[in-house]
Amino acid sequence: MIILRAPWAFIRLLFQSVILALGQIWANKTRSVLTTIGIVIGIASVIAVVAGLTGLKAKILKDFETVGTKRIMISAENPSSGPLRFASYDRIELRPEQLEGILEHCPSVEVIGRRVWLPEEVTRGEKRLEAVDIFGIDPAWHKIENRSVTVGRPFSLLDGQQKKQVCLITPDVREKLLLDRECVGQSLLIGNRTFLIVGVVEPPVQFAVFGGGGPTPSEVFIPFETGYPFQRWMGADALAKSPEVVDDAKAEITFFLRQSRKVRPGEPDTFGVETIKQYLDTFNGIALAATAVASGVVGVSLLVGGIGVMNIMLVSVSERTREIGLRKAVGARPSAILLQFLVEAVVLCLVGGALGLGAGQLLTYAMKQIPHSGLDTAAIPAWAVLLSFAFTSSIGLFFGMFPAVKAARLDPIEALRHE
Repeated sequence: MIILRAPWAFIRLLFQSVILALGQIWANKTRSVLTTIGIVIGIASVIAVVAGLTGLKAKILKDFETVGTKRIMISAENPSSGPLRFASYDRIELRPEQLEGILEHCPSVEVIGRRVWLPEEVTRGEKRLEAVDIFGIDPAWHKIENRSVTVGRPFSLLDGQQKKQVCLITPDVREKLLLDRECVGQSLLIGNRTFLIVGVVEPPVQFAVFGGGGPTPSEVFIPFETGYPFQRWMGADALAKSPEVVDDAKAEITFFLRQSRKVRPGEPDTFGVETIKQYLDTFNGIALAATAVASGVVGVSLLVGGIGVMNIMLVSVSERTREIGLRKAVGARPSAILLQFLVEAVVLCLVGGALGLGAGQLLTYAMKQIPHSGLDTAAIPAWAVLLSFAFTSSIGLFFGMFPAVKAARLDPIEALRHE
């Protein structure tokens, strides 16, 4: 029976201690708030950072799903060492023949499409577009980019083989050049060459994080073979057969390009083969660094807050010395006094944690209102709330222990004589 009563007695004592602690905090509201200001700042900071990173990660994952987790990007790239480290683009550029045979020799690759960029202007009559991206593409581009033709037709293999001067445009170009909605059959000038419009392609996906929310870019597409003689940059995009074999596809493409570009064993690559996973890993590294910086700020704030809590608890012990002596004189055990002041320190820290959580929620709401920031999905995860209260409880236990022990060790006779 005594064994059964012990837990109940402890719970009752704990409950009474909590009530007394709340009464003391309420009686000294201003002092309590000022004492916990460091904890409030620390918890608010970490909550805001975690919420922001959670929102950014959700946006980035959504963007990556739109681009496709199977996508692989290939481009010429100066090596970080060796004789070609500072070589001109002409010496390291990709060439169409270097990509021939990839599908036959890379079993993990589903499709590959070449792409070139042309620095030209687009005009029609008096209308001129200077801020326009002109790309030469293969028919496989539509599958890789997941952008279909909404009006007209896509390029055929014959368009490329005969180097036809045909083009696809985005709705933005159609509007800026004042073309008809059904503009197939109309023409425009790219540089000083006339191109026939054969279709309108979907606009590019606007990434919410990477510069999304701005104006839709103007784009014009021509067959790869038509644009290659006038290109300033060439690259390629590929799709792996499944997300699980992306790394295999990357390795196969890298091996193939080293052979086709005659890169000797031991020499660095003169090209880059990147996957979406690499960008996600980069973001995770940045997020980890940001969290580490935030943790440093939180650590300092919690240290300051903990010292403040210990200081105010020592003051509380000094102010209530006669009360402690009286309680001991009527039979209160040192453990009960210890528990009372320890609970008071923890409750004080938890109050600061609750205020910090509220401040963090306000900061999160403010972040969500920033336009084009990609933070509109920022949210405080449940684990962050639980972790913040666990931290504040630990601070209360650690910094409240010394004042609580001091109170528990007071001599009742000396305490009653205290003025």
